[in-house]
Amino acid sequence: MRLKALTRTAALSAAALLALATPASAAPPAVPSPATPSYPPPLPPQNPFAGPNGTATMHGDTGSSDTTPLPGPGPGRLTSHRTALQSACPTVLVGSDGYPVALCTTIFGRTPTVHLLDPATGDSLAELPLAKGTLLGGVYAYLDDEDRLVTIDGNRTLLRIAHHRTAAGGRQLSVDSSLPLTGAIPDGDGSVGIAPDWQGRVWFATAGGLVGTADDRTGTVRSLALPAGETIANSISTAPGGTAVATSHALYLLTSDANGTPRIVWRRAYDRGPGRKPGQLAWGTGSTPVFFGPRTGTDYLAIVDNASPTVHLLVFRADSGDQVCSTPVLEAGGSGSENAPIGSGNAVFIAGTYGYPYPALPAGAGPSVPSRGSFRGGLSRVDVRPDGTGCDLTWDTTLRSSAVPVLSTADGLIRTVLREPVVPGTDTTTVLDPYYYAEIDPQTGGVVRRAWLGSGFVYDTLQMAGTIAPGRTVLQGTVTGVVRVSAE
Repeated sequence: MRLKALTRTAALSAAALLALATPASAAPPAVPSPATPSYPPPLPPQNPFAGPNGTATMHGDTGSSDTTPLPGPGPGRLTSHRTALQSACPTVLVGSDGYPVALCTTIFGRTPTVHLLDPATGDSLAELPLAKGTLLGGVYAYLDDEDRLVTIDGNRTLLRIAHHRTAAGGRQLSVDSSLPLTGAIPDGDGSVGIAPDWQGRVWFATAGGLVGTADDRTGTVRSLALPAGETIANSISTAPGGTAVATSHALYLLTSDANGTPRIVWRRAYDRGPGRKPGQLAWGTGSTPVFFGPRTGTDYLAIVDNASPTVHLLVFRADSGDQVCSTPVLEAGGSGSENAPIGSGNAVFIAGTYGYPYPALPAGAGPSVPSRGSFRGGLSRVDVRPDGTGCDLTWDTTLRSSAVPVLSTADGLIRTVLREPVVPGTDTTTVLDPYYYAEIDPQTGGVVRRAWLGSGFVYDTLQMAGTIAPGRTVLQGTVTGVVRVSAE
């Protein structure tokens, strides 16, 4: 997931709000066996400057593993509730206090807005509009160790946004601290990625290919320009060993010196293909880099390249940058991905987005190659061999995932939203398509339980990430708000 939601909101209209439907449910099957023989596999280590693993970032943790230690809905009738916020909500996080915080972009006006949600119902308790700029304020944020939302707004200011109880017993959102980054981020550029390191500095990356650190305790800001011509369209990931950044040409691991100035540890170029594929928003990888591994949870780094006609999962050793494998994936469906993989133990899961119908594209996205493509779906599992000598494709399906999947290490299930065609057996997409919450067996790739969320454009999850919250609920952003899924 990249600066996706900024452009996705551009094509929303009032007419789309009329395509409403009523949630439904399905009966649960038995829970399948876990994803790896050694279970549960290690999560990336808890970042001391971030909120809880699993709910602190769009991809669960600062390593972007797309895993969580929390279980999803248990046995029982599945129900769903839609909170209409008139906004696309790609980022829904949950702090240690249990309160969900969503960073959304309004349909009308395209204003980035923070919402504090009721943990019991998903309804908005308070909201705070942010400054929008050339990138509409960004879509990436994280929760810090004090449950504050950390983001960079359209004025290129680093914000920490807290929520408090009012004297009247309600809730409110307010800016606790701010640090201007205008001296580091030039006019016309803006943040596309943000994450804390293990020293408490905030790393950021910009669309123009700038990587930097900001320490709002001291006011120190340092930056490094990556090679000319390399742009960044995905978020960034941090681990004790460094910060991972994927540009339009290469994957990097960076660290910083004592004063916070970034430096490159290693750089690995990848096959970016002849152009942007249908169902992607920029030319290059669609992956936020993923830390994962069977020993420390950060042994490896993974992205998906943009090779044509078939993309590959690329796995590197995080410390040295040595390549472990380049494995073809998503061959059963459409071979292209705009999303970060799931990384858990030795297993990696890749969802295909080839041909997904985004309502708008970023400025400068350029024509796709080929010019059009159908959304055929695709979900692959790849396992890194135990001795680290390579990788093997375990299974490959044509599931039509329309969200960033997440794996619970507590119950061993992958969860996502499926977008099905109105006409069964086709690969067409329409504004009337139905959307289904789905649970997937990581051993086989088969769907073991699903529930209809609704039909129509307002339920489009537009490849946004879902979050498993405490209390065995799933919070999933859509183009018009947030859907809450739970079991009775």
